[in-house]
Formats: sequence, C-alpha cells, structure tokens
Amino acid sequence: MSLRLFLRSSSNHSPLKAALSNQIHHLTSRPVLLAPFPSPSPRLHRDFHTTRVSRDRSFTNLLADDNPPAVQVSSISEAGILLADGLLLPGACVFLEGKVFLWDVPQTNLRSKVKEERWRGWGEERFQLLEVVAPRPEILLLGTGATLVQPPLFLREYLSTLGIQLDVMDTRNACSTYNLLAEEGRRVAAALLPLTPYSWPRTKVTGANKLSP
Repeated sequence: MSLRLFLRSSSNHSPLKAALSNQIHHLTSRPVLLAPFPSPSPRLHRDFHTTRVSRDRSFTNLLADDNPPAVQVSSISEAGILLADGLLLPGACVFLEGKVFLWDVPQTNLRSKVKEERWRGWGEERFQLLEVVAPRPEILLLGTGATLVQPPLFLREYLSTLGIQLDVMDTRNACSTYNLLAEEGRRVAAALLPLTPYSWPRTKVTGANKLSP
C-alpha cells in the first residue's frame, strides 16, 4: 500500500480508516502548505467551479446536493492542487470518500517516447486503497499531469474486476470533472499526478501502525 490518510475525515471512527490501519507501508511527513503562497503565472493558474453553501436559488444545478462535497478543488497550478479551504497539495494525491490521501508514486517520465518507460514501477499495489472501501466508487478519474497520457495496460482490467470505471485525462480536467461529479453526489474517486513532479517527504515508523508527527 502506498497511501496515507491525510485530513478530510468526517468521522474519527471511519470504517475506511480502520481498514487501512494495517495496510499503509509507505509513509510521509506532514507536507502541508497553506495559503498565502506565491501566486503562479496566470498562464499556469486555473480556477474551478466550487459549491457554495449559500446559493442563489434562481440558478441551480438540479443534480447537485445542498451540502457541498467535503473535498473540492479551487484551482491548480505548477505549485500544486489548491483545495477550496486553502490547503495546497504539491504532490500526487487521491480523493476518496471525502478524504485526501497522499499518494506515493514512482518518479517516472510520463512524456517519454518509449511507452515501456512511462509507467515503469507502477503496479496494482498503487491502487489497492480501492479494494478496501465499501461501497467502491463508480468512477476513478486518473489525472496524468500536465498532459493526457494513456494509462498502464494492467489498469483498466484491474479496475474492471473491482467494478470501477476508469476515465483518464490531464490533471486540470480531472480536477474540474471531480468537482462536478462530487457535487452531484456521484461515487467518484480521483487519483491525481501534479503538473510538476514532486516526491512527498517520508518519516520513519516508530511503532507498529503508528505514524510519526
């Protein structure tokens, strides 16, 4: 398992959190960056639609819930993915069940002209989090960074065995699509690579299933 539960939990006794306690092996420190942060170039910065609690009822998304999703993307830039509450995520992450997970992924060159090099080091273990949630998401949005890159060959077949549809797009479009589907109450997950490669820092485990601060 290569994910760590990070913020965004609606309950301190979540079944998902308990199910993951014995499966997290790759850990990171707490790389939280909060606004304000250096404003990126307008060319590299893109804002997204987010749900507001107070709405003008004359213009309403009929499919949207009255309660905004727990996780929403405000914008994305070379600095990282900025959530609606001001938290900046500079590295790869997963959105699932209203929670944010830091995602430990291989640092490979997805733009390589050699297909075999693009996803070297990737396997099913990078997506095992999806096996322990119930109900599983209907859709996984895979954001492949600044440009769309076709996913590794094993991924569609693997997700199909879990009953999950895979949609692949660049990370900007994946964030925008996630906002819309989450607002409509769909069971959607997103696995997002940053526009600029970034490796989460790591910490040592001081005890069994214990995270260092």
